[in-house]
Amino acid sequence: MTASTGKTAVTPDTHTTPPARFSHGVRKGNILQVAGQVGFLPHVEGQPPTPAGPTLREQTQQTLENVRSVLEAGGAGWDDVMMIRVYLTDTAHFAEMNDIYNTYFEEQGLKEAPAARTTVYVGLPAGLLIEIDALAVLG
Repeated sequence: MTASTGKTAVTPDTHTTPPARFSHGVRKGNILQVAGQVGFLPHVEGQPPTPAGPTLREQTQQTLENVRSVLEAGGAGWDDVMMIRVYLTDTAHFAEMNDIYNTYFEEQGLKEAPAARTTVYVGLPAGLLIEIDALAVLG
């Protein structure tokens, strides 16, 4: 944490060091912003990032787990999340993603659903189908 900004970068052990100057998450005071996460499997030293699989289900579940790891590394949990933004690469994936999303949060025992937004974004790297970011307020 720097004295001038009070910001702390958050990078879980399961994540690679970002390739550019950004953080997987940033906490300032009781606010934690999780940067856009994708469905890469946990990092293995010496190996490039690997997608969880080719399907929307595999990638969505892994993406949600990657968001959860950043939340936990920053001292938060799903119940602290105020907003989730989901970016899909195909409008045909909305219904399936909603089903996966609903099942995941039911299994997590989420008390109150956060605000959410889903949009279609075609700029993800080849093979990636979904990206999710989150904003959490602790305490």
